[in-house]
Parts: sequence; structure tokens; C-alpha cells
Amino acid sequence: MQIHALEIDDFLDADYTLISIHSGLEDYKLAYLLNRELGMLFRKSETSIEIKENGQEAVFSVYGYKDERQSNQWYLIANKFQGVSEQPISNGLFQITNETVNTTTYLVPEKKKMDFLIKIEGDFDSFRLHKTINSINKIKQIITSYSIDTTTLKSKDFLIF
Repeated sequence: MQIHALEIDDFLDADYTLISIHSGLEDYKLAYLLNRELGMLFRKSETSIEIKENGQEAVFSVYGYKDERQSNQWYLIANKFQGVSEQPISNGLFQITNETVNTTTYLVPEKKKMDFLIKIEGDFDSFRLHKTINSINKIKQIITSYSIDTTTLKSKDFLIF
């Protein structure tokens, strides 16, 4: 009798494509330029991705677009959150004061140079992916964009929502 053990990965929907975007733009400006160049309608999502790390809460903005013709769901997600935290400064055994420190938290820590990512849920063939990346790279405010192999990511659990 053969026994098959189910793992949590068996239930996860891995049918998505990721595109990395490097740009110094604000999220709303990037969404506007992508809408104009790709003919989409990215809109700010009511929900965002929230992560608590080292006592600090990081909130990553999410923009969504549903492509009815191709049956795809697109998400534009910020990879960086810059916040301010207070860390105690101590002298030996006693805490003297709190110091305000600027901190940066990453949604995908192994891709720290990536500013944004696009997650495309559903079937998306390599020809359309290549065409989409070329269109994104035509935007002069974008440094570069490229496809990400989802199997290489350690922190892809944050991308399931």
C-alpha cells in the first residue's frame, strides 16, 4: 500500500508570473505610467501587505488590475517600505534616551535592489511576458525590468494574498 503525504505546498496556487521593476518613482506615478504604456487600469487596492518585523510595522502598497479578456489578475506591489523607528541608546546598564532611526524593510529581502514587482496571476505565456517587459522598459523613468523565476525566491509566501 502506497502512502502519499500531502504538504502545504500542494495547496498553494503557484500559477503566477513575477516581473521586477527598478525605478525611483513613487508608486502612484509608476501605476500611472504603466496604465498609459500598457493600456491598463491599475487602481490602488483597499488592502495592502502588512509585515511586522523587529517590532516595526511595514506597509507595502498594492495596485490591482483585472484583465477580463486574458483572464489575468495583475498586481503592482512596492518592495520597499521606509519608516522611522525609535531605538534605545544605552550606557552600560541604563537606558539614556531613544534615538530616531530611518529603517528600510523589504517585502522580498533577497531582491533588495528591486523597487517594485508585478505579479500576474493566471496563464501568461513567455511571448506576452517578453512583450510586456519590452513595453515597460520603454518608459524612460524605469531603469530596468525583467522576469523573476519564482522557484528561486525564499520569501514568496508574502506574495500569496
